[in-house]
Amino acid sequence: MYSGYEKIIAGCLVAGMLGAAGMAAASPGEHGRHEGTDRLIIKFSSERPNPEIASELMGKRLGWTMRYQRVTGMGSHVLKLDQVHPQADVQALANQIAAQPGVAYAEPDTILRRVLTPDDPGYPSQWHYYEATGGINAPAAWDQNQGSGVIVAVLDTGYRPHHDLAANLLAGYDMISDPFVANDGDAVRDADASDPGDHVLAGQCGGGYPAEDQNSSWHGTHVAGTVAALTNNTSGVAGVAYNAKVLPVRVLGRCGGYTSDIADAIVWSAGLGVDGVPANNNPARVMNLSLGGGGSCSRTMQSAIDLATGQGSAVVVAAGNSASNTKRATPANCRNVVAVAATTRTGSRAYYSNSGKEVDLSAPGGDMRSDYRNGILSTLNMGTTVPGDDAYAWYQGTSMATPHVSGVAALMLSAKPELSAGDVESLLKSSARAFPSSCSGCGSGILDADAAVTAAISGGDSDGGDDGDGGDTRPCRGKKCR
Repeated sequence: MYSGYEKIIAGCLVAGMLGAAGMAAASPGEHGRHEGTDRLIIKFSSERPNPEIASELMGKRLGWTMRYQRVTGMGSHVLKLDQVHPQADVQALANQIAAQPGVAYAEPDTILRRVLTPDDPGYPSQWHYYEATGGINAPAAWDQNQGSGVIVAVLDTGYRPHHDLAANLLAGYDMISDPFVANDGDAVRDADASDPGDHVLAGQCGGGYPAEDQNSSWHGTHVAGTVAALTNNTSGVAGVAYNAKVLPVRVLGRCGGYTSDIADAIVWSAGLGVDGVPANNNPARVMNLSLGGGGSCSRTMQSAIDLATGQGSAVVVAAGNSASNTKRATPANCRNVVAVAATTRTGSRAYYSNSGKEVDLSAPGGDMRSDYRNGILSTLNMGTTVPGDDAYAWYQGTSMATPHVSGVAALMLSAKPELSAGDVESLLKSSARAFPSSCSGCGSGILDADAAVTAAISGGDSDGGDDGDGGDTRPCRGKKCR
């Protein structure tokens, strides 16, 4: 069985918190930082008798119409083109001009715009998006892309129709086949993926589970909020890929969930057929699995993951919260997944996070031991057993780190839909920034949303990660593929 929330702690659970009156609205930022320009800057290496005539004639020789504008304070000259051209085309022109005799340099007069700052009143508390030390550099990424057109399947406890999330939810499915685990009054899989609660009484779940009563976690709602909470709606919190859609797939209930149900959910989420379940008309390009357990990767789970990545779906999974080696944590130790460890506000490995060679990269998971505000803030529910009012809460765990990566994967795929699952993993790893603190076994670095989206736009033309070891959906790690 799988536990969806090992060592995850809720903090400051307040109904009605972070409402529309909580903060003055800020102007939403503009997007398309790299869309193009209609100006060029030229610096001559020697004095010219008439830089206006010289530069305009140079443009004419190269087949471009340029009109002289002015001299800058640095002694360079600004030329205006006939219209806005793509940035790459203007750069190519600049390169040609720079190669001409007497030119010191030439470059596009790039149009820069303010970086988006969400007006959600809870955003200042979401340090994990914007702080330089432990955050993911989300604001700069949002200036490039916001996730439109991408579906992220959240395989978890289901969802609550939170007002700060519901508009981004698609109709998902309840894949739990055991009536006790389902806790929803029926014993069949059905189209209702809503979360009835996963509370348990002491002793109900047997060994390997806390021996005391456990309140409902509303874990899937918290995870989904990090992926795609409504943003710039003057209410609540922000999501990483806030223009993406979430496909809620219920696989965890009382005491966790069975591998067979989770594997079926992976296959179904990718748009492939599962006996007895209607076709999924909204295949997911990204799957978030903030769940795990001990042991090796089963053949059932590996087969499901391979089918999904073969369909082009990136499968992002939590490394686990046992402060142990990921080689004993599944599905983090499966092949063809993006395994995510958790870091703190200072950029170090979180005390609970698993680590090891299976980890691809890390993302903020929080550490609330000294202050709950050092956790990850997202959407939740007030109910202790059954559903109550909408709420927000700080949680911690690799479960919280994982949706940061899933959200960024959605931004990447929105920017460049042709990326394969292997491309997504490779670019996430190569664009991650260096750890500011010690983080042994935490992968290639901390998730950098802006660098990942930039890498997706400019790169991602690989063959899908075939490195000669027979895989076609992920690169190897320099040792052997896992």
